[in-house]
Amino acid sequence: MTDRSVHTAASGAAGRPVGSRLAALLGGVLPMVAALLVALAAPPASAASLTEVTNFGSNPSNLRMHLYVPDKVQARPPVLVAVHYCTGSGPAFHSGTEFASLADRYGFVVVYPSATRSGNCFDVSSPQALRRDGGSDPVGIRSMVGHVLQRLNADPGRVYVTGASSGAMMTNVLVGNYPDVFKAGAAFMGVPHSCFATTDGSGWNSSCANGTLDRTPRQWGDLARGAYPGYSGPRPRMQIWHGTEDSTLRYPNFNEQIEQWTDVHGVSTTPAYTDRPQSNWVRTRYGGTGDQAPVEAVSVQGVGHSLPTGGMAARAVTFFGLDGTGSTDPDPDPDPEPEPEPGACRVAYTTNAWNTGLTASVTVTNTGGAPLSGWSLSFDLPAGQTIVSGWGASYSPGSGAVTARPASYNSNLAAGASVRIGFQASHTGDTGEPASFTLNGVSCTVV
Repeated sequence: MTDRSVHTAASGAAGRPVGSRLAALLGGVLPMVAALLVALAAPPASAASLTEVTNFGSNPSNLRMHLYVPDKVQARPPVLVAVHYCTGSGPAFHSGTEFASLADRYGFVVVYPSATRSGNCFDVSSPQALRRDGGSDPVGIRSMVGHVLQRLNADPGRVYVTGASSGAMMTNVLVGNYPDVFKAGAAFMGVPHSCFATTDGSGWNSSCANGTLDRTPRQWGDLARGAYPGYSGPRPRMQIWHGTEDSTLRYPNFNEQIEQWTDVHGVSTTPAYTDRPQSNWVRTRYGGTGDQAPVEAVSVQGVGHSLPTGGMAARAVTFFGLDGTGSTDPDPDPDPEPEPEPGACRVAYTTNAWNTGLTASVTVTNTGGAPLSGWSLSFDLPAGQTIVSGWGASYSPGSGAVTARPASYNSNLAAGASVRIGFQASHTGDTGEPASFTLNGVSCTVV
């Protein structure tokens, strides 16, 4: 069942030992391992158990399949595919996450694929993996879904996918390759579809992992659409999660995923709704304001490569509608838009620092009563910080008193609307934030 010759998503980076990369990924999933040990020590809550399924259909990369069917399921149960992280397995993801207990509560079934190649990472980089029915792991996972739909009389209109790390990267790939199969996806600590693409036989893309691969929303959208040329049907909704301190698949990938899936859905990159469901979560919704908006993104402050934790799986289940809140309406439960604040603007600024570098994510909100057709944001970088690359805006000069000017696609900022930009910078020790910001010369509130 094991194919050691297929390249992995965590090996092959020039000059970087495989062991060190796997150690980094393993370090990010230790909380999951701890959760697994707790789960194994607890008494079973029901007679339902995880069962391995073989001979489930076309499986070019010899994946393994495990299936969890609760004691009580819906008449035509929904299907959730839950994809593990590097070094993991389907059974480990079953035991170390909340998806099985949520399946017990709501009556859906869960498919847990297992990668079998060295490192237990999924192929999200080869040309075969990045096109519909091209081969490799996505084909095997699609076969698992087909098997469950047929054998359990499951509902083909309610098939969803989620995953962490390598599994989150695969989530992005699957919703691009098979938009007619998956209704929605939720990616924890992932990267956009095709971000990890390689042509040299390796499975590790350092530019993507380090968050330095910056494309426009249209370019990202074209990559996802190109996985299934000619498809014109509905697209899966997408939920994106990322920790600001992720040092394995760095935080800029959060914004690149937002750009990709908002473009695929044809909605603005300016959030339609922003809130804080928990003190360290910043949730933005695009193209709608309710629980099942076309795109939802949750930035988790101060957290590294260790998601999902702390109720995040339940939030994903709500996004899918598996808790009974599902609707085909892209905005089924509209929340009131916040009233514009007095003044000109509001800025939320977060950083993720390491050794001699950092990334900064900047959300600018027009809190005035009139739209801005063109804007510039000015701020003073702390001494020793120098911008080396940016996204969503151009930055000049690279240090000292900096002015950020918008790209062509985000130059118009409606009243009450927000735009997300960011940059990567080097530093000499001071990783602090600018003390103040001005938008078109007017001071902003900093949050």
